[in-house]
Amino acid sequence: MTIRKFLIGLCATCSLMASAQEQKNVIDEVIWIVGDEAILKSDVENARVEALRRGQRVEGDPYCIVPEQLAVQKLFLHQAAIDSVTVSDGDVFQEVDMDLNAAILNEFGSREKLEEYMGKSLSQIREQMFNSYRDQELVRKVQLSLVENIKVTPAQVRRYFKDLPEDSIPFIPTKVECQIITREPRIPIEEIERVKDELRSYTERINNGSAQFSTLALLYSEDKASAQQGGELGFAGRGSYVPEFSNVAFSLTDPKTVSKIVETEYGFHIIQLIEKRGDMINCRHILRKPRVSTEALQQCVNDLDSITAEINKGAFTFDECVSVVSYDKDTRNNYGLLFDKDTGSSKFEMKDLPTEVARAVAGMKVGEISKPFIMVNSKLKDVVAVVKLKSRINGHRATMAEDYQDLQDVVLGKLREEKLEQWIRDKQKTTYIHINDGWQNCEFQYPGWVK
Repeated sequence: MTIRKFLIGLCATCSLMASAQEQKNVIDEVIWIVGDEAILKSDVENARVEALRRGQRVEGDPYCIVPEQLAVQKLFLHQAAIDSVTVSDGDVFQEVDMDLNAAILNEFGSREKLEEYMGKSLSQIREQMFNSYRDQELVRKVQLSLVENIKVTPAQVRRYFKDLPEDSIPFIPTKVECQIITREPRIPIEEIERVKDELRSYTERINNGSAQFSTLALLYSEDKASAQQGGELGFAGRGSYVPEFSNVAFSLTDPKTVSKIVETEYGFHIIQLIEKRGDMINCRHILRKPRVSTEALQQCVNDLDSITAEINKGAFTFDECVSVVSYDKDTRNNYGLLFDKDTGSSKFEMKDLPTEVARAVAGMKVGEISKPFIMVNSKLKDVVAVVKLKSRINGHRATMAEDYQDLQDVVLGKLREEKLEQWIRDKQKTTYIHINDGWQNCEFQYPGWVK
């Protein structure tokens, strides 16, 4: 079990989307006590039902595995209290709101259906999720503090893999590096004014009382996730939004006021304040995006066709071309090279590339440039792109020469896992633990629970 899987296992037990119907059928009782923290039968049942809902398999008896996972979490939370570990409420609220928005949009379809399913108001669900997510983050911080000083040397990596059978050595999937040039279609001023006029009409209807902001957001906003909640974005800090949006949203003081029209890289917005709480605000917005004509897209295709033809003739290189003609600000200054923002790596597995890019490079040779294609960028805008396949490393068994970083990560994960497991065993010895008789007959991963 890697540290990542271990963390995911703990998080799964903390989810609050368990079936309200099943919860009502549980006769509650305290079944475990860890330190001064109780674990209820309903806690176990909620986690078990949620695992089923998510399609997660529990290998073994869930009434043994789930309580132990909860107990392990209690050990880490106890350590967090001892070490005065804290988390940012703003960051937790932001994650809660993102997950709530996704659940409403993708699973329930509306706020009302979610509230009916849970038997609680959205604010009650949000508060419970906040407590759960906060605990998850505290656990994560404690775990990272326990393993942050573990280092791995090349000698340790060599020793670990020296005697492993070949089928136990990690298989490294095919990875590619891609460079990209994008062009955005020109939007006529008439189309921009049309969108602004729409937003001005919404503002007028809100101000004269003929419509509510939330109703118009539900009907017309092109931010589909927030539209389902009447445009509400949830509590977030200034850094959660692009500067143009933040500057206007955080300047609002009257919940009855509708902002001026704000232009961002996503389109045009109007904003209404709901509530301020310290450095956090909750606001709602309506997003409208200018329409891109087929003719404008075709013009971009023609432009990139001409550009790639000149590159192929040797008039200039792909690298030289990127900084002059590409509209993609994330890649324009590094010769168009795509990077994974989470890992910082330029090497992608095919499944991790944007769908349109993966489709374009699938059959290409290294150094080849694709035909122009239309894709949706990270700002959800239609753009035209060409990609160059910079390198490809075919799938293979890992070797020290080519894949040292991947092998080092395997060994580092193993050492961190062993460190955490030993910490749990040591912590069991110094923590008060009581388990009801009916819950002790289990083959626990950590036998020290029953003394």
